[in-house]
Amino acid sequence: MISAQDLIERITTAATSDDCIVIVTETSQANLRWANSTLTTNGVILQRSITVIAFVAVDGGMSAGAVTRTDISANQVDAVLKEAIASARSAGAADDAAEIAKNVSFGNWSEAHNPTGPDVFAKVAPDLGDMFKRSVTDGIELFGYAEHTHKTTWVGSKGGIRARYDQPAGRVEMTGKSHNRTRSTFEGVATRDFSNVSIAKVDAKIRERLQWQANKIDIPAGKYDTVLPANAVGDLVLYMLWSAGARDAFEGRSAFSKKGGGTRIGDLLSSLPLHIYSDSAYKGLESIPFVANAASSSLSSVFDNGQSLKRNDFITSGKLISLAQTQSSSKITSLPYTPVGDNLIVSVDGASGSMEDLVKKVDDGLLLTTMWYIREVDPSSLLLTGLTRDGVYRVKNGEVIGAVNNFRWNESPIAMLSRISHVASTEITQLREWADYFDRCAAPAMVIKDFNMSTVSPAN
Repeated sequence: MISAQDLIERITTAATSDDCIVIVTETSQANLRWANSTLTTNGVILQRSITVIAFVAVDGGMSAGAVTRTDISANQVDAVLKEAIASARSAGAADDAAEIAKNVSFGNWSEAHNPTGPDVFAKVAPDLGDMFKRSVTDGIELFGYAEHTHKTTWVGSKGGIRARYDQPAGRVEMTGKSHNRTRSTFEGVATRDFSNVSIAKVDAKIRERLQWQANKIDIPAGKYDTVLPANAVGDLVLYMLWSAGARDAFEGRSAFSKKGGGTRIGDLLSSLPLHIYSDSAYKGLESIPFVANAASSSLSSVFDNGQSLKRNDFITSGKLISLAQTQSSSKITSLPYTPVGDNLIVSVDGASGSMEDLVKKVDDGLLLTTMWYIREVDPSSLLLTGLTRDGVYRVKNGEVIGAVNNFRWNESPIAMLSRISHVASTEITQLREWADYFDRCAAPAMVIKDFNMSTVSPAN
């Protein structure tokens, strides 16, 4: 197999288009999977992806066309370039065209991909085995997996981009079931290298929640003061950020559009000193510090490849101060270029304590475990719907007194920000709904007043 660097050099040297960007990712993943408290599979997966983007001057501006392959051999270079150029010419002038970065250098370009392997589980594997044994003795069935991914990204161009970054990411997802599977709960942990993973804590949380479910309480739909764990806060805020394209807002197509025209930048969305931002240097969530886009969207552009990704603040002290911008949209909106990075941080100044501390502050309300099947109902208000999953608990006078039925909920994360009553410390969390798409988030647990549980769900 040709090295990523050699392949990029061959393609960019042979390119006859006005510019050409090549993105190569090499990914290795080690995993352990279990069911019924028994290890079922384990292994290592190796993958490569190559995207060739040709930029061609056409009437009215610059066009872009991309071709993605799992691999390209030396004798396929000319054919792939021909296909990318043809795609660009047929696409016509791109509406996101912008100046393409030149002569960008980042990282150790010449170093090979450093693959992960099963040794990454050396610390947690014995503890998992002990947890499985105890669960069998106690009539608990455990399902889930642990996985660790190492991804190397190279971005090279005809115009002199030579940027490379290595991204480790890992997670444990554990579902526990008991009493003939009438009780179910979940715990997830995000990690870079498994050094911070405590299987004992995962075990303790699953057992505690299964015990809470011994007391079943049926309650109706309605609005309840609700403790959202950090993972649920992250899932909702991430969807909000994915819907925060500046051009969409400027052109009146989103919940961030201002009546009468323009965007809602400058609006106060929360009375708390709330901050929502991305930062490639955030400790524990370090992420790629340059743009590597294989395709354009409302949030990103292939013309931005190689541009720097530093810290970008979207909400500061409760006020919306920016939206997701490409270079092109920033010219349309006359606002600064503020690209979305590869992590998400939510924090509130002065917040402290844990989710358990928040429960103690709730006189009458609910505690969620996770959400799933999140979908958009109304883009004009960013009203979302979804289901609760793996345990909803009744809180009375600061204590969990039992488990209630599941619900379908309807909420707008934008409106939700104005009804935050209590906030815990920000922590790195494992998202549940969007875990397969986004794995670097830090958020606090929150108490949301009058969270709308719209209907009772029959799901367990």
